Amino acid sequence: MFKTMKLFELLRTCLAILIALAIAMVVIFLVSDMPGEALKHFLIGPLDSLRHFGNVLEMMIPLVFTGLAISVMFSAAQFNLGAEGAFFFGAIAASFIAVNWNLPPVIHPAVAILWGGVIGSVFCGLPGLLKIRWGASELVSSLMFNYIAFFFGLYLINYFLRDVNAGAMVSFPLQKSAKLVRLIPKTKVHFGIIIAALMIVLSGLFIFRTRWGYRIRVIGQNISFAEYAGINTAFSIVLAQVAGGFIAGVGGAVEVLGIYRRFTWQLLPGYGWTGVIVAILARNNPLYVPVAAFFLAYLRIGADLMSRQTDVQNEFVAIVQGVIIILVAAESFLSKYRHKLVVKEAMA
Repeated sequence: MFKTMKLFELLRTCLAILIALAIAMVVIFLVSDMPGEALKHFLIGPLDSLRHFGNVLEMMIPLVFTGLAISVMFSAAQFNLGAEGAFFFGAIAASFIAVNWNLPPVIHPAVAILWGGVIGSVFCGLPGLLKIRWGASELVSSLMFNYIAFFFGLYLINYFLRDVNAGAMVSFPLQKSAKLVRLIPKTKVHFGIIIAALMIVLSGLFIFRTRWGYRIRVIGQNISFAEYAGINTAFSIVLAQVAGGFIAGVGGAVEVLGIYRRFTWQLLPGYGWTGVIVAILARNNPLYVPVAAFFLAYLRIGADLMSRQTDVQNEFVAIVQGVIIILVAAESFLSKYRHKLVVKEAMA
């Protein structure tokens, strides 16, 4: 029955995506004077050149990291939204090391990425500690910590890393020894995609092949049962948040070292929020995260190409994302078919 229900949930998610795309097409026909051209750029545009497909992979990389981070934290049924702040702070930590430390080419990015992960793990671990110690809602505290990370991060950039001769609030140039190498010519696809693939494997092994991951999943299913079974729920909850924060911090470090010449963010990048959508589509399964991340990256690049070539704005992609979230999160969506399937399996 377990495999049947997993297949049902997969089909349910695919149906939600198809419905969202159908609604998006209807909206395009209603608002655009050139709907055929708009749909062409939206659906096929990301595949019409190596550069455009490279853009999809470039956007996919940070979404994989934040999607994995959210999936790990949500596996313990702890709705920590600190991946956004951890991603941002991890990027700042990596930028600091990339600017100020003189290290050999291979070691330099490795150290910067590791420090980004450490800072991210501390950042996301704090809401978990507050939840365990004082019962503070991890949802509220992580949201507040995101803004603390943002403003404190800008303070650090402004007073410790800022290049006053640059004409904007940006850091000094990152040293070349800290940069991640580009893998595909004429694109910005960098070595971070290999790191992302490695993180997918490690996250899957952690969640499904270790006793810590098993305990986290049991807590996510039923924390009372976990307590009766003798699982140290406090430790496992904090561990999930720390692990998720580490992944998000690594993602921020990889993004800034792979794409940028300086640290230039003056707003939260938003990858953490999109990571929530990735995790929802992936059903908190790290092995499904790359598929969900690729899908959302494809949508965004397609919408961007459509907005540049036609009269449809790229914010239109928010409609697709919103409908998908509503349908996937709605327990009543296809609930009758789910009930019939459960009864049929029980009678077999």
